[in-house]
This record gives sequence, C-alpha cells and structure tokens, in this order.
Amino acid sequence: MRLNKYLSSHGVCSRREADRLIEEGRVSVNGETAPTGLQVNEGDLVTVDGKPVRETVEEIFLAVNKPRGVVVTTDRTWGDRVLEDIISCRERVFAVGRLDKESEGLILMTNNGDASNLIQKAHERHEKEYVVSVDRPVTEQFLKGMRSGVLLEELGRTTRPCTVSKIDDHSFDIVLTEGMNRQIRRMCSSFDYRVTSLKRIRIMNILLGDLPSGASRELTQEEIRELKTLIGIPE
Repeated sequence: MRLNKYLSSHGVCSRREADRLIEEGRVSVNGETAPTGLQVNEGDLVTVDGKPVRETVEEIFLAVNKPRGVVVTTDRTWGDRVLEDIISCRERVFAVGRLDKESEGLILMTNNGDASNLIQKAHERHEKEYVVSVDRPVTEQFLKGMRSGVLLEELGRTTRPCTVSKIDDHSFDIVLTEGMNRQIRRMCSSFDYRVTSLKRIRIMNILLGDLPSGASRELTQEEIRELKTLIGIPE
C-alpha cells in the first residue's frame, strides 16, 4: 500500500495532507525518513513526528460549524487559527474537503480515510448546499445564469448545472455537485456580483441545523449508516 493511503486509512490525515507530511520529512518507516511514493508492507513501523501509527482506531465522524476566519488546514505557517483549534476529539480527525477562510458553516471531519476520499470525488455528484448573500439585488436573469453552468475562465472550466433558488432580495440557496476552488465566489463574480457571506448548510444527508458557530457534534449512527450507503461503503 502506498504510504499516503496507509496514513489516510489509519486515521492520521487525508491523502493530500499525508503527501505534505511526507514531503516535509515528518514521516518515517522503520526508522528511516520516508520518500514520496513509498510502499508500506505489513509489519513496517510507520511514525509521524516520532509517534507510531496505530493499526486500529475508533471510527469517528464529526459535524463542525466553521466560523469565518478559521482556515481548514493543518499548516500553521501563517499563524492563522485552524480548524483543529476549535474542536476537541478523543482521536485525531481531519477535514473532508474545505471551506475558504471567509466562508462558514458545515465541515465534516473523520478519521475514516476511505469515506473522506469517496465523499470528495467530484464525479460522484454528491450534493452540498449553501446559503449565499451578495452585494446586489438577486434577479431572475442572475439565477438563470447560475443554474445553467458558468464558464470560469481563470480555471478553464464550466460549472455543472445546479439548483439555485432566491431567498430574498440579496440572498439565495445553491446546491452544487462539485467543488472547484472558490467556486461560488467565482460564479457570482462572472455576473459582477460580490459575495458578502457564504454558509454551507448541508453535505449530502448531513445538516448543519442549529449547531452553534465554532461547535461540533458527533454524527449519529443513523447518519453514518446513511452517509456510507450514499458513498457506497457497505455495512
């Protein structure tokens, strides 16, 4: 098994974060600093920052209401307040996907690397729902344009058609089945709208509900079972 997948499947971090830890020389296998792409065999001793990776850990899924200003990363280079600073958990968990610094709302965190990877696969078209406020009146022309798919020239891609509904004069609800970098902000900018607030309220079957800003909760067993069914993990 590739080392990044090994770390993900053992609840250390996501594969992306694993690659970063490996590149920074923080991962060792059998006492030697591990190179990128290393294959791990049964019986190998894997450590991260000198701490052995445990073979079995309790599976945990958290829903977190990320406040504005919190960064979804484990990189503390810039001194930002990161997601790990606002949660307390008996096992190490990592974020499933991202929200940019100025956005808020629902983030899932887990130590199940396979589930994390499956939730984030864009081709599976998993739904994520947001409430967005903008600086200009929401018109039918704007809503129609957002629904139809928007060419994001800076990314060289066109967004998938999506569901968009007006909430009031300056806000709307949008359901995406993909997750390009700063996608909603870029989509709005294409119509000369500026996002003033953005909150994610749902990921698939998991709702933000009335979870306070900065708080977290463990998913119920029913929520976890339904989530795994949706992403194709058998019981």
